[in-house]
Amino acid sequence: MSGQKSNSTVLKSTANAASSIATLSGAIPPRRRMTQNYLVIWVDGNIDENSNDCRNTLAQLRAVISDVNVCTTLEQCVEFLNEIDDGKAFIISSGALGQSLVNDIHSIPKVDAIYIFCGNKTRHELWAKEWPKIRGVFTSIKPICESLKKVAHECDHDSISMSFVPKQTMAEGATGSDLRKLDQLSPTYMYSVIFKDILLEIDDDDEKSMSTLAIYCQKQNIPKKEINEFKDNYHQESAVWWYTKQIFLYGMLNRGLRSLDMEAMIKLGFIIRKLHLQLEQLHQEQSTSFKKYFTVYRGQGLSQQDFQNLMDSKGGLLSFNNFLSTSRDYSHMSFLLLHI
Repeated sequence: MSGQKSNSTVLKSTANAASSIATLSGAIPPRRRMTQNYLVIWVDGNIDENSNDCRNTLAQLRAVISDVNVCTTLEQCVEFLNEIDDGKAFIISSGALGQSLVNDIHSIPKVDAIYIFCGNKTRHELWAKEWPKIRGVFTSIKPICESLKKVAHECDHDSISMSFVPKQTMAEGATGSDLRKLDQLSPTYMYSVIFKDILLEIDDDDEKSMSTLAIYCQKQNIPKKEINEFKDNYHQESAVWWYTKQIFLYGMLNRGLRSLDMEAMIKLGFIIRKLHLQLEQLHQEQSTSFKKYFTVYRGQGLSQQDFQNLMDSKGGLLSFNNFLSTSRDYSHMSFLLLHI
């Protein structure tokens, strides 16, 4: 037991130390930290957050994506985009600012989707068709919210880091004919393996861990309804069931693992342990039913660079720093090439 408490203390101390270093250095302004893989930026010069109409629009958006930010000028939007880290941004722009804003931000890789929200659809449809990232011109917030659900799910699904070791590198490392060895994996992958081993040794109380996670989620503006649903009904369903449910957990956990966000992974540690143990148990129960290996499939969005790395690594080693959902149905497999 003492060893488990010691590990927990080490993790917390490490997270606090990292935070202190970032605060004290002051050399480079800290980038805006995201707890999920995406956020929304609503850009409109006429936004009045005190009006009922605006509050209702924000409420509908935050019911879909918790992190919604408001800008009233083009400059504010561009500055905000420069401050966020490697997550994706979904932009909702007014018609009045749309054409100029899209011209300024369309080529920014972190801008994933753009929506034009205006009162005159016909007026803006013609120029909007010229920009691939624009998902449409809308006069109501409801269809925008429906589309955001889809693009957010795609973003979570595709935001999985991969490490590649080509077959040639593996062979050269194994035979010793080259100084390169099998340490070519991304350092983040190796760190995650070590961190996973530490997490699995900790056995904190679920109720205490849940309360800590709930407080953390509130600070990240996760909808209270989702937090309470998870907190009140956690023991009624399996960890895999909660992980695959469309609430904050899937995106937050995947992003924490992908970016090695120490604080997020500590807060979600008890979920990671439950997931790991349940999958391990299911494997043991089901492995006797399969007399030979079988193939599973997964659709995955890839940047052009990752796609090229994948092609160059045929016969080599591919690693994922995450939990993966797969299917035995080939029709579910599709690769999307992202122009990044």
